[in-house]
Amino acid sequence: MIRSLNSFDLKDKRVLIRVDYNVPIEDGVVKDAYRIQCSIPTIKECLESGASVVLMSHLGRPEGKFNEDYSLISVGEVLSDFLEIPIKFSHDCISEDAINVTIGLHPGEVHLLENLRFHNAEEENDIEFSRLLSKHGQIYINDAFGTSHRSHASNVGVADNFTHKGMGLLMKKEIQYLQNKFKNPKEPLVLLLGGAKISGKIDLIENFLIDAKTILIGGGMTFTFLKAMGLDVGKSIIDEQMISVANKVIKKARQNRVKIVFPIDFIAADSIDKPSKIETISFDSIPTNMMGLDIGPETIKLFSKILQKSGTILWNGPMGVFEKKNFENGTKEITNLLSELKDENIITIVGGGDSASAIRKFSNIENFTHVSTGGGASLELLSGKNLPAIEALGKL
Repeated sequence: MIRSLNSFDLKDKRVLIRVDYNVPIEDGVVKDAYRIQCSIPTIKECLESGASVVLMSHLGRPEGKFNEDYSLISVGEVLSDFLEIPIKFSHDCISEDAINVTIGLHPGEVHLLENLRFHNAEEENDIEFSRLLSKHGQIYINDAFGTSHRSHASNVGVADNFTHKGMGLLMKKEIQYLQNKFKNPKEPLVLLLGGAKISGKIDLIENFLIDAKTILIGGGMTFTFLKAMGLDVGKSIIDEQMISVANKVIKKARQNRVKIVFPIDFIAADSIDKPSKIETISFDSIPTNMMGLDIGPETIKLFSKILQKSGTILWNGPMGVFEKKNFENGTKEITNLLSELKDENIITIVGGGDSASAIRKFSNIENFTHVSTGGGASLELLSGKNLPAIEALGKL
């Protein structure tokens, strides 16, 4: 049984919280503060309950050494603005000075530690590194869902050093929507899947081949399925090693009476970056010198009709190369449609990653029932896998 934040007596306690502040930063400025914003309810709950708070996170891949580009200083500035209080910052997460700052905290104060990945020991789940991190708190709370599929020191190793440990409000919300909500979903359940790779979605598809009514497949992964069905896909991206797997998925869906719907037209071009030719083409007429890069207008109509009749929608993966203006329309139109369905009492759950990026580009997070803060973590949880960081919270 994993304890939730409100089950602890937090008064006069130092609470060590693993947060996920792996956010995009350019020239020392945070470009997207969504993950920081999502951590605020847990932090405020602790502060209002009379605790002091120590926050630890990673940022990027600095390869075990200090790199100013990956410093959490700019994150601390945004965090301070959200909390409307000054915060303390330490330049080394396990230094004696950092630990002394933590020990000297008063209730209501916040201490942010520098990037955990400035130490290789973080990703190695080093025992001694975990022990030193644990000195920062009397209670350990994991609220970093986005890293929960990794076995690192700050989310797995550190938990072994605490008797009092549990999950934050964000972690609880992620589990509620990405796991518990699908145990008894509002029918009909429709999966909307996209993205370039089929390999990362196979476990997810198979996990829902019993409960889902319909699976809509767009994005680059479409072409591996079309190839498996014997169609010519031109220069479109395919995963040769997954063709046989795609065939098995199609057969299993047929056996389980789950309808898989593929695009009926595409926006195709001869190049992604500098196309000299862009056409709308039928799914079975892709020229050998062109590639499908977005779903076409007829597919948008087809998918929209199905989505509007659903009860619960799970979306993971864009419908095309939405980062490019020429190939953004499919993802844009689907995003805008889904953002309207919440008002029609249709549950819309988004599995993070590129789908969340598309929402931030074309709509608002608030227009969806739940948008996950984790890409890989959400995919694994939705696939029915156990996440090591969540398991670590339940160990005695």
